[in-house]
Amino acid sequence: MLLTVTDNSDRQSIVCLDLEGVLVPEIWIAVADRTGIEALRRTTRDEPDYDVLMQYRLDILADHGLTMSLVQDVIASLEPLPGAKKFLDELRQETQLVILSDTFEQFAQPLMAQLGWPAIWCHRLIVEDDRITGYKLRMTDPKKNAVEALQGLNFKVVAAGDSYNDTTMLLAADAGFLFHSPENVQREFPQLPALDSYDDLLKSIRDVIGL
Repeated sequence: MLLTVTDNSDRQSIVCLDLEGVLVPEIWIAVADRTGIEALRRTTRDEPDYDVLMQYRLDILADHGLTMSLVQDVIASLEPLPGAKKFLDELRQETQLVILSDTFEQFAQPLMAQLGWPAIWCHRLIVEDDRITGYKLRMTDPKKNAVEALQGLNFKVVAAGDSYNDTTMLLAADAGFLFHSPENVQREFPQLPALDSYDDLLKSIRDVIGL
């Protein structure tokens, strides 16, 4: 009988990245810029409780009669952050990658097309008559749970994100990095290295996975 031994010291690697603020602009800030509704500029960099933030956004959409079509039109005008596509292309030549995002399937498609269709795990909106009436989370704390599930499959997980809703993922990963993060998040999580350039992030990932 052939016995297979798992060597935890030499695990395969996978990288988990947030989307908005890390690879692409913040969608809701773009909607705020298009509509002039300053209240929509509030993001997960400001509000740690995602359900509170989304209900706040849904109330604003309803109050102002904003449609799904308008939001999708805004998203269609967005481009990845400068250097993001090159960073992903280099990274995917060296290791596996999945984007863990609190965005929604209906928002993500045009952005994924511009990034070369990386895998993304996110949520789903409830839309009725071109109005966003609710949302369905894929699961509670999906980013942390995804990291822990990948570790359970014997992957070494490296993660990067910018906001409060990324911190459980970053702390659960074998190595976690804040990227493009605001000072308030950096102050509250000083144990997480803070980086601001794709070159530095790529180098840090390579150091962790031994490339």
